[in-house]
Amino acid sequence: MNDRSLSRRTLLAATTATAATAAVAAGPSAAAVSAVDSGRHTDRLKRLISRMSLEEKVGQLFVSRVWGHSATDPEQGYAELNLRDFGVRSAAELVARYHVGGIIYFSWADNVREPHQIADLSNGIQRAGLAQPTPLPLLISVDQEHGAVTRIGDPVTQFPGAMALGAGRSRKDARSAGRIAGAELAAMGIHQNYAPVADVNVNPANPVINVRSFGSDPNAAARMVSSQVRGYRSAGVAACAKHFPGHGNTSVDSHTALPRILHTREEWSRIDAPAFRSAIAAGIDSIMTAHIQFPALDASEDPATLSPAILTGILRGELGFDGVVVTDALNMKGVLTKYGEARVPVLALKAGADQLLYPENLALAWNAVRDAVLGGELTEDRLDESILRILRLKDRLGLLRDPYVTHPGVDRTVGIPEHLDTAAEIAERTTTLLVNKAELLPLSRRRQRNLLIVGSDPNPAVRQNERPVAALRKAFAELGFTPTALPFEKAPTPAQIDQAVAAAAGQDAVLVTTYNVDAASSQRTLVSRLAATGVPVITLALRNPYDIARLGDVSAALASYGWSAVELRAAARVIAGRIEPEGKLPVPVLRADTPTAVLFPAGHGLRYHD
Repeated sequence: MNDRSLSRRTLLAATTATAATAAVAAGPSAAAVSAVDSGRHTDRLKRLISRMSLEEKVGQLFVSRVWGHSATDPEQGYAELNLRDFGVRSAAELVARYHVGGIIYFSWADNVREPHQIADLSNGIQRAGLAQPTPLPLLISVDQEHGAVTRIGDPVTQFPGAMALGAGRSRKDARSAGRIAGAELAAMGIHQNYAPVADVNVNPANPVINVRSFGSDPNAAARMVSSQVRGYRSAGVAACAKHFPGHGNTSVDSHTALPRILHTREEWSRIDAPAFRSAIAAGIDSIMTAHIQFPALDASEDPATLSPAILTGILRGELGFDGVVVTDALNMKGVLTKYGEARVPVLALKAGADQLLYPENLALAWNAVRDAVLGGELTEDRLDESILRILRLKDRLGLLRDPYVTHPGVDRTVGIPEHLDTAAEIAERTTTLLVNKAELLPLSRRRQRNLLIVGSDPNPAVRQNERPVAALRKAFAELGFTPTALPFEKAPTPAQIDQAVAAAAGQDAVLVTTYNVDAASSQRTLVSRLAATGVPVITLALRNPYDIARLGDVSAALASYGWSAVELRAAARVIAGRIEPEGKLPVPVLRADTPTAVLFPAGHGLRYHD
């Protein structure tokens, strides 16, 4: 029996397709019929839940990672890692033992080699789900925000990240990016994407959100968030707004510590809440919690992930969200600082969470939740509430009818020319020109043909020809320039700076890529030494647009907000004058010497022909 007939045989007896679209504007009778159908549908899902064992119910709440590119036949090294971490060899065995409701893919876990492999892994995981005593598909997820957080690379279509889209200021572009990204994920069997970021980045020192945010304006961010949500939903993928109640004003990374947000309740309502309200109004399927203290919202100062006042009182009660609440990863120090690994999943459920994402020790967390039910701290009814929300989402996504994908479906959807062209067009509207002294830019192939490209490569783990400096060298060569590439890691050594200064001799211009420049960064020395040679220096901020505040006197400066190939090609085309710089800063850039003074306001962005 093939996968499709298996899915129908095991699932159609338990549930039917959702009737969410039945309530069209056709009068009271249509609404009444819809209410009846919805009630019957909920009853079917509840009967499905009633057939589940306690162990299956506990498992449905967890979203786990797993090692390897195959559900049943991982390479030996990954089988050993799975045995070490989970006591099983493969994803299929993990599903069978723990009955998990979801799996999250990571590139470092070798889950995402290429689209056909991803589709096969997804199908293998779904087969394991449907082989359980109570056959249930899994909700497979990924962190594919695009920009700074991208788990799946080429040939999947790459889009500019959130802050770049914020610089482009187009709701249509945000929606198109969500629709296309969602369609490609769905074709590979991934139906939940932990995006968009709804945090409003009002702190330039924010080490964890930063360019993952659409910007510093709450209303502009809200508009972009709702547009992306609608794009993902139109593609049949569950978007996930994060990180509630708002992670934008912190200088601490919740991966390594517990941040503390000091917004007042009024400031939260004005700054942090609008994007989440907008996401809910747009039909957001899931919202991710933040591992942050927010004293104005919860006097206990428990992390928001573990706070009934925040998750149940505000998110459920005040904002009226009845979708799936997913925790941020439960292996992060921000949530583990106050309580231990065994208490965190239980407290998250008591607070109002539905999905428990990525506990470091799955067996410990799983047993803690089961023991809490057996000991009376949690009730099965409480688990059933979350499972019903999860099953409703799986059903809305079509997983209860047919969770499988095909290679032809991948080929028709993933990385097709139409999608790549749209991504390139969107990227060309995001590059922001901040400084252009003496109208140095655009560069002329006749007068400034020889170009030295030097600077940081943020991700040395990727292949050399995919790194930013190499990608820029290729882009400028295709544009008719004669580029020389000189890459180094994020912080150049004195010897590398000397090498760059020597290489600048005889060049018509130098393009320096920068990455998160701070007061002590040797990138500042590199730029000043190159500027002293008299060769015009152009800087391109690969991540933070704030870099320019610490770089001194340069001839021209731009921000790309990311270093994906599509963003770098767009930046090269702007520098070469093939397109106009259209991006506008979505955040203000403050002066480094006087942090209360604005160097460039939000909305700043130069053009060549104003």
